[in-house]
Amino acid sequence: MRLSEFWDLADAVFGESYSRTLARELSLDDFDSLTPAAALEAGRPPRDVWHAWCEQMSVPVHQRDGGDDRRMVPPPRR
Repeated sequence: MRLSEFWDLADAVFGESYSRTLARELSLDDFDSLTPAAALEAGRPPRDVWHAWCEQMSVPVHQRDGGDDRRMVPPPRR
């Protein structure tokens, strides 16, 4: 997943304005309380940050594509 795809998904799932606020303020349990933005800045893969963020916000797997069935979202790593 590219960084641009990450932000497109964030805007589609959480809303354009709210996604940026969440990215700066929501602490992710899976990333030692880093925010999504800080995790990305620290070099964490966007795919992993995306799924951790969605888990934290209880976004079901089938909704993580932002409502666009044509969008390819890599599955979470096991």
